[in-house]
Amino acid sequence: MADLDEIRSMIETALPGAQVQVKDHGGGDHLAAVVIAPQFEGMSRIDQHKAVYAAVQVRIDDGQIHALALKTRAPEE
Repeated sequence: MADLDEIRSMIETALPGAQVQVKDHGGGDHLAAVVIAPQFEGMSRIDQHKAVYAAVQVRIDDGQIHALALKTRAPEE
């Protein structure tokens, strides 16, 4: 089961200044996250999602995260 505070912290560390909300979407390993980050300005939605996945890849690899639903945007969007 994923530690939601750890996941949020991992994303905030990778994307300083980001506003991050992480919720259990079912079973402890299916998560949903909303990430609003200044780094996303000018990035495609796919690249935004890749940046978030990269931040938590270690937890995906070790099985603590099985699925991660994302909503991402830059602050100005």
